[in-house]
Amino acid sequence: MWSRLLHIFAGYHWLINGILQNYELHGFVDGVWVSAILQMVYFTKFFWWESGYMRTIDIMLDRAGFYICWGCLCWIPGVYASVSMYLAPRAVELGFLWSVFVLAAGVISCMINYAADRQKMVVRQSNGKCLVWGRPAEVIRAEYTLTSGQTRTSLLLVSGYWGLARHFHYVPELALAFLWSFPALFFNVMPYTYAIWLTILLVHRTYRDDTKCRQKYGKHWDEYCRRVPYKMIPYVF
Repeated sequence: MWSRLLHIFAGYHWLINGILQNYELHGFVDGVWVSAILQMVYFTKFFWWESGYMRTIDIMLDRAGFYICWGCLCWIPGVYASVSMYLAPRAVELGFLWSVFVLAAGVISCMINYAADRQKMVVRQSNGKCLVWGRPAEVIRAEYTLTSGQTRTSLLLVSGYWGLARHFHYVPELALAFLWSFPALFFNVMPYTYAIWLTILLVHRTYRDDTKCRQKYGKHWDEYCRRVPYKMIPYVF
C-alpha cells in the first residue's frame, strides 16, 4: 500500500506546480483546477489498481519490452504534463456549470473504465461463476496451446461492458483524456496532444490485439467476434 501511495504522490508534483504557478499569476482560475483534478483521479486509480494491469493483454503479450518501457518512462510523463504546463501561465475560465459538467463527466468516465476492467478480473477469478450486471456471466471457454505443448483455457467475457464491444473500455479512457484537455479550450492543438496520440494508439491496438488473439485462440476468437462484432464503439467501429 505504501509503495502505491508513494507513486501517487510522486505523480502529483508537476500538477501541483502547474496549479501553484497559475494561482500566483492569476489567483483562482477554474480551468487549470478542473484539468488537474481529472488527471489526479485517473492516475490515482491507475496506481491504486496497478496489480490489475498485470493481467491485461498489453502486459501479458508485450511484456516489459522497449515498446512499453520507453513509453512509460519517457513519452507518457512528458505528454501527461503538457496540459498542466500549457494552462499554468494562462487564465482560462470555464464557469461553474461547465466546470461541474466536465468534472462529473470525467469522473464517470474513469469509473466506467475501472468497472469494465474489474468486470473481467472478477469473472476470471471466479472462473465465470459470478454475476455481471445482475445476470450470470456469459463466457466463451477458449482453449489454446502453449509452445511447450500444454493446453490452457481462458475465459472470454461476452456480457457486461465486454458484450458492447471488444475494447469498449478504451472509450471512457479516451473521453477522460479529452475532458482533462478541454479546459484549455480550442485556441491551440498542443493541449490535445495526449488525447490525439492516445486515440491513434488505442485504435491501432484494437487491430494488434485482434491479430494476436486470433492466433492464440483460433476458432474461439472467431466465435467471440461473431457474438461481439464491434471493436470499440457499438454500431460504429
